[in-house]
Amino acid sequence: MAGDDCDDQPDLSAFGSAADSDSGAPDDGPEEAATAGAGAEQCTGGVGADADPDTDVPPRLADLNQQERVELGVDLLANLERESLPLSAAVDRIETITTNPALTREILDAAELRGVIAREAGRIRTRRGGTFVRFEEQVVRREGDYECRRCGAGLGTGHFVRFETGELGPFGPECVRKVLGRT
Repeated sequence: MAGDDCDDQPDLSAFGSAADSDSGAPDDGPEEAATAGAGAEQCTGGVGADADPDTDVPPRLADLNQQERVELGVDLLANLERESLPLSAAVDRIETITTNPALTREILDAAELRGVIAREAGRIRTRRGGTFVRFEEQVVRREGDYECRRCGAGLGTGHFVRFETGELGPFGPECVRKVLGRT
């Protein structure tokens, strides 16, 4: 992604899985770990045009380990605004967090075990318990040079969704709605 290093969120899940190491976390060498965390301390301050600087900034996607990505994926599925959707549409949304098939399966399994979703005949049914993203509070817009995590389009304004477990984005205005199930 071109532009601002503070919002560069590569998908690190492709570099390892729990099966690859004894500790359960991907084994990043010292060089990769230093690169992945570079600039993170600079990114926690100014959050952008429409963001409230007094609120806590959730962790960025690039800074999350495998288990934290699972939690973020479960949060995403819990906040979908559709009662039912094809499994492929759910996977499309999860791919904004990871493209690793094993981690995608782990997210779906964890969401099902926790009662967030139910899978049946190639579809998922979401739990409708009033959980949804409040755009005014949880979607932050930032000006900059971004690339949409969903469609890859260049953006002048990135939309970032804040969950308790992390921040997901950037997205364009249409893609953020699609990811959350508003369209």
